[in-house]
Amino acid sequence: MDDTDRQILQLLRRDGRAPVSEIARRVGLSAAPCARRIERMEKDGVIRGYAAIVDDGRAGMLQALTEIRLLGATDSGEIQGIAESVPEIEESYSVAGTTDAFFRLRVRDVEHLQQVIDTIRRTGKVEGTRTCMVIRTWTRPPELPGT
Repeated sequence: MDDTDRQILQLLRRDGRAPVSEIARRVGLSAAPCARRIERMEKDGVIRGYAAIVDDGRAGMLQALTEIRLLGATDSGEIQGIAESVPEIEESYSVAGTTDAFFRLRVRDVEHLQQVIDTIRRTGKVEGTRTCMVIRTWTRPPELPGT
C-alpha cells in the first residue's frame, strides 16, 4: 500500500461506483494501471466489497446498538460466533472494559428488535444486554487529498 493506493481507497469510499477513468484522473494515473491497483486490492482483501448507503428510515428499518456482557471468560471467536448466527447483527465490536461487545442491529420494528435480543440472550453465553435505539446517524465523509 502506497499513497496512491490510499487515495484510490478514499475515492472509492466516497463513491464505490465511480468510473475507473475518473479515479485514475484524480490520482494521476491512466485507467489501466489504476484498474490493476483496484483489482489487486480486491484480490488481497483490502477492498472487501461495495455497498449502497441506505437511509434506514426511508426504507422502513430501525437500527439499535446492543451492549453484550458474556458469562465467564470469553474470546473474540465466541463473540463473532454469536454475531454470525444472528442475521440482524450487521457489525460486532469486541471492546475492553465491563462490556464484552457491542452489536449494531438492523430490524423492521420494535417487536422484531425484541425477538433479536431474545435470540442473542438464548445463546447460553450472554449474561446481560443493554440496547439503545438509534434515532439519527451521521458519518464523517472520508477526507480526500487536496480537497
